[in-house]
Amino acid sequence: MRIFFTRFLIVLLSVVLCQCGTKTDNRISLAGTWHVALDSLNVGEAENWPNTLIEGTEVELPGTLDDAGIGEANTMQPAINNYVMSNLARKHYYTGKAWYQKKVTVPTSWKGKEIALILERIIWESNVFVDGKKVGAANSLIGSHEYNLTDFMSPGEHILTISIDNSNKFPLVNVAGSMYPDERNRDMAHAYTNHTQIKWNGILGDMVLKASDKSTPSNLQVYPKVEENALQIAFDSDGADVPKQLEYEIYDLQRNIISKGSVDEPQVKNGTVSFRLERPEQLEFWDEFNPALYYVKLNIGYHSLETRFGYKSIGNNNGNLTLNGKRIFLRGNLECVIFPLTGHPPMQKEEWAKLIGQAKNYGLNHLRFHSWCPPKAAFEAADEAGFYYQVELPHWSLRVGEDEKTTEFLKQEADKIIRDYGNHPSFVFMAMGNELQGDIGVLNEMTADLKKKDDRHLYATTSFSFQKPTGTRPEVEDEFFIAQWTDKGWIRGQGIFNDKAPHFNADYSENSDHIKIPLVSHEIGQYSVYPDLSEIPKYTGVLKPLNFMAVKNDLENKKLIDLAEDFTQASGKLAAILYKEEIERALKTPSFDGFQLLQLQDFPGQGTALVGLLNAFWESKGIISAEEFRQFNSEVVPLIRFEKAVYEDGEVFTASIEVANFYKRLQGRSLDWSIADEEGNILKEGALSNIDLNIGNNLDLGVIEYPINVGAAKKMTVNVSLRDSKYKNSWSFWGYPKNIAINSDKVVFAKTIEVAQTALKEGKKVLFNPDYKTLQGIEGRFVPVFWSPVHFPNQPATMGLLLDENHVAFDNFPTSSHTDWQWWDLCINSKSIVADSLNVTPLVRVIDNFVTNHHLTNVFEAKVGEGSLLFSAIDITNDLENRPVARQLRHSLIQYMESGSFDPVGTIQIDDLYKLKLQKEDKGFSSKDIYK
Repeated sequence: MRIFFTRFLIVLLSVVLCQCGTKTDNRISLAGTWHVALDSLNVGEAENWPNTLIEGTEVELPGTLDDAGIGEANTMQPAINNYVMSNLARKHYYTGKAWYQKKVTVPTSWKGKEIALILERIIWESNVFVDGKKVGAANSLIGSHEYNLTDFMSPGEHILTISIDNSNKFPLVNVAGSMYPDERNRDMAHAYTNHTQIKWNGILGDMVLKASDKSTPSNLQVYPKVEENALQIAFDSDGADVPKQLEYEIYDLQRNIISKGSVDEPQVKNGTVSFRLERPEQLEFWDEFNPALYYVKLNIGYHSLETRFGYKSIGNNNGNLTLNGKRIFLRGNLECVIFPLTGHPPMQKEEWAKLIGQAKNYGLNHLRFHSWCPPKAAFEAADEAGFYYQVELPHWSLRVGEDEKTTEFLKQEADKIIRDYGNHPSFVFMAMGNELQGDIGVLNEMTADLKKKDDRHLYATTSFSFQKPTGTRPEVEDEFFIAQWTDKGWIRGQGIFNDKAPHFNADYSENSDHIKIPLVSHEIGQYSVYPDLSEIPKYTGVLKPLNFMAVKNDLENKKLIDLAEDFTQASGKLAAILYKEEIERALKTPSFDGFQLLQLQDFPGQGTALVGLLNAFWESKGIISAEEFRQFNSEVVPLIRFEKAVYEDGEVFTASIEVANFYKRLQGRSLDWSIADEEGNILKEGALSNIDLNIGNNLDLGVIEYPINVGAAKKMTVNVSLRDSKYKNSWSFWGYPKNIAINSDKVVFAKTIEVAQTALKEGKKVLFNPDYKTLQGIEGRFVPVFWSPVHFPNQPATMGLLLDENHVAFDNFPTSSHTDWQWWDLCINSKSIVADSLNVTPLVRVIDNFVTNHHLTNVFEAKVGEGSLLFSAIDITNDLENRPVARQLRHSLIQYMESGSFDPVGTIQIDDLYKLKLQKEDKGFSSKDIYK
């Protein structure tokens, strides 16, 4: 599939030369039409291409070869295999050098000026030539490539040639995804990958020639010193004469001056000029609730510098994360360069503002940029929205420190990040990469170096690590710690929600209290949702959803296509309740300082990891509204702790009320609570008055008690709200009677196939419940596929239940159409039967993963000879005295079978039941087995 060029067949693509575009007195835009020639054999420089005019087809810059449809056409077809299911498919591929060329005219007014070329974003290496003479080379994945053209450009016309090489220059920055057969899809770090953004070749963002006086000051940096009530200001003199007196102005976004004056005798050291100012009285703190921004302008002799900043200080107070001395909590989400129309990040502030706006709609206040750093437009939008960023080096490696050149490249990238983006108040965290392994000493050294250079941010060696002990406790230089477990155990639901019965009175304190720096839980969630096939027409850009198309074709072939939308909704509803408990458990943990979801939106790569409640375009799938999501993901969240989801007659539902408040101190407030049934009837209500809510975790504010006294099974909902506010939350629990019929004279209850066979031959109704452990099938799971069945194939890969909640079989068993907490015991004690070849009617359908797409069920009905069968691969036989949900399901199924509604349509043979018997013993599964 790779493009091969020979020396005798080099494709040249070009356009008619044109003059450069928009210009001002000191800037010339280079946006427009360029010539381009592909050079995958790297012969262009040897054959003196920069000194000749390239002829061929048009390409527009800023842009990419993918935008122009240039490269090897992708001929893959939709199919369920690791090529197609890896990620969205590029319509065109090109890896190697591409030569871009354009005529530019330098105005006479630039004579004697310094001329810089600024190219905002490139993958990965650029080389620049003027009139055939080489200027130099640059490597960066996180910022602009800049060149000094002063010695190469005089007033008049010149040929500017830029070669861009998008091949991997430092392989050790990237972990390889060996499960993907196409080598082009094995790089995983999001700054250089085909799994989210693509390995595009081109130039994005600003492309300008910039003229300035020689020896012009630059790099104006503002360092808020909140504890000292001051500002530290610094800039590089770059050889300019620095006067003994500097004039400054500070003004707000409306250009209202809030402070002005002069500074005598600024400090000059190694070319850096710095001085300190007292904080002006009108200078407000920047945070998510008040994103106050200001400009500082310096007059330096004949020169001036200006930059925007926010007055903020991120810190650690006894292990608590603080902003401006006040505790904050990060409600975060990953951003992995997922922009499916272009395959690259947007470079306009407006597009980032739209994304952040949707994130805020769902209650988020934080994005973690996994193994990449966004462009300046992203920071500008976040500054204005009051949004917190964690950025990372373009680094996801298991071999840290093995190659000195790679380490040096990463150090240069780190310095560039703090130089180019350090003034942005939204920039609060920085890590050296994702899940790094290798020489941790190198990471500690890099982190320590950055801490000395810039104290406006907090730094960490890595965002989690599977290498022990690094991944289980902070490294010596860490200022914050991101982890999925500590040395004491899990701190996210992955290792809990399937292994322990639903309980809502726990947090992660036992495993996290001993961590003495700010702690953020790593990549929580990752609950896979069935593909939303209605998305397919949305992919109108450079990527084609062959993976989605393959799933659609498979469902059509297996006659499951009519259930596709139901699969999405039912699996999504299960994911939503799990995300809710993930977030609430994090909010209940006093030693937590945040979480980072993986993630609110879909991740279309790494084996099609569709873990989002939103699609890859940040659009709703209709699973949960933004308003509903904000109920448990907001700056103020009412919470309750209660023991379990399922209660029996005679028990008392007891819940303690608390509030996670990361907004402001709220005094003298009231909390209202109620319990209602499914018809909306209020069963009990109450209020807590004169409550003071401090910032942080407000525990044990009051108790709700409700005696369970139900004549029939019932679902109930607890509602808690902060009076006269938008803050409210709700939870479901279920009550079951004890004394119910679980046998019938009209129905034979069979535990063995022999008993079932005899009764069926006699034309009887049979409820057959064999020991599920003796059946062929998929191990019963409550939680759905983790991340992706392609990326992590070593897991029982189902995606929840789908059922008709209005079916007569559930008249005595309150349920939704999807899995909810009351199904936990039933799912765990079950097998999912592959019914591809069985003519049966599922009453409880199990949603298979989108790779295998089997007809799965754990309760079905069918005719067998003269008899009528209801088969349950859920255990509704054992320990029913202590398993009220299983007892109730058995009762409801018996009632259904006694009724005239029980009349199976499909027919199977008794031999089909014998074929369901297990031939060899199943192996158990543990959550950590996923990573093997």
